[in-house]
Amino acid sequence: MSIKTERIASNLIREISYILANEIKDKDIKFVTITDVKVTSDLSFAKVYFTVLDDSKKESTTESLKNASKYIRKELAERVDIRHIPELQFVYDESIEYGNKIEKIIEKIHDN
Repeated sequence: MSIKTERIASNLIREISYILANEIKDKDIKFVTITDVKVTSDLSFAKVYFTVLDDSKKESTTESLKNASKYIRKELAERVDIRHIPELQFVYDESIEYGNKIEKIIEKIHDN
């Protein structure tokens, strides 16, 4: 990623996190953590990676975020200084679960 897309991705993480925490009224979205944003080089699409506190609400949270994406884009247009706000695609971040799985395997090896 170029410096420009990294800066925009960083701004998107900060602003989307703020919007989700303070302005969205949906209870499914309240405990969402934005872990990363990957923006395409032409700034037309952004994959927003997130995790939730309760893994059982993964599907409902993904659907709620998809439904709220238009509102989030509208709010981002007012806050982020770029000409065109990218289309947002919310993706559950599996990397934390994967890291925990690897950590348990390593602990099991050390115990033996």
